[in-house]
Amino acid sequence: MTSSHRLPSKSAHTDPGFEIGWDFAHFRLVPPVEQLLPGNPVRDGWEAGQALFGLRTLRATPYVKKWLQLRLGAWMRGKAFELVQVTPNFLERIDVDVCPITGQVLTRGTGADTDASVDRVNNEAGYAAGNLAVMSVRANRAKSAYDWRDAATFVRQIEAGQLGEIDGLSAREWARLAALMSYCTPLSHAEAANLPLLVLPPQRLRVLNPVQAVQAGLTLCFARTDRAPKVHALVRIFPAGVQFEARSFMTTLLARRIAAGPVATPAQLSAALETAWCEPLIVRRWQRVALRMSPACCEKVAAALPTAAAGLAPLRYLSLEQATEGWALDTRCLVVSEGSFQGKGYDRAGVRCPAAPAVERQPISSVTTAVARSLAI
Repeated sequence: MTSSHRLPSKSAHTDPGFEIGWDFAHFRLVPPVEQLLPGNPVRDGWEAGQALFGLRTLRATPYVKKWLQLRLGAWMRGKAFELVQVTPNFLERIDVDVCPITGQVLTRGTGADTDASVDRVNNEAGYAAGNLAVMSVRANRAKSAYDWRDAATFVRQIEAGQLGEIDGLSAREWARLAALMSYCTPLSHAEAANLPLLVLPPQRLRVLNPVQAVQAGLTLCFARTDRAPKVHALVRIFPAGVQFEARSFMTTLLARRIAAGPVATPAQLSAALETAWCEPLIVRRWQRVALRMSPACCEKVAAALPTAAAGLAPLRYLSLEQATEGWALDTRCLVVSEGSFQGKGYDRAGVRCPAAPAVERQPISSVTTAVARSLAI
């Protein structure tokens, strides 16, 4: 006869801290020591999980450890974390070998600035699918709590003042960071249309602005090593009024692809196209196309791209509501919970803290609600 039916269960608790501790126990891991103070929900969940699982635990892969680390960090700061799609397997799928910002080969667990780290792309959205990317610790640390406009401002400040770096990043690296962050930030059509594509969207990133979805989709067409895209087929999906400009732009982009050489690797070809977007000629020709189309028109073009590119994959199109599910945009990624441990007068380490003012919910901007589609890569 057993008493397992009397043991605490995870389903009986709704505190995310308890669930995090429970999962630490499930993978036979120990939470950080500061989370083991008496009364801390993480400790409570960990002890309850230990009592239930015993030695019947799961293997803790590096992605499991990163998943728990991200969840714990989000909980400690009161940030939203979406658990349905963001799993250890998801973190493995978005992993990369090279930092998209610095271009350095990523290391693992060395404690160096080149170590791989996972963070939100839009700092005002939660830890959710489509808003996470892998980059170096150096890029992540510099990014901190800035938004894409801050990053763009740093580029101008470095160039105007002839500075070497700001927060450890050069003007080129801040420009790439600004481009990456803009993809997950709802922008006006004109604003998004004027931005160069300085870095290709990483895997599983969701591009919220329709005009950038077209921009990224077209560039990915030319980044394929197996075949060159047929320009005439791509031109036909554009409105008649911009087909001449679209052909001029794509012909120029095709020339940059050819210049990369017939034996260019995927990484080399991607780098060549990202470099091409630094050229004023490429940017001007793109703007002549983008600024003459509406967001609705861009959606139609983006949706037609996979067929016109003869099997371009993997691209899929989502409604804005689907694309930003779990992002907590209406609260600027903050979790507001009356029953939370922190809300009862304690901080995340279980230490008594003074009362804090309530968080005021902010509405989603009209720009956000006007965007209808996103590109999931």
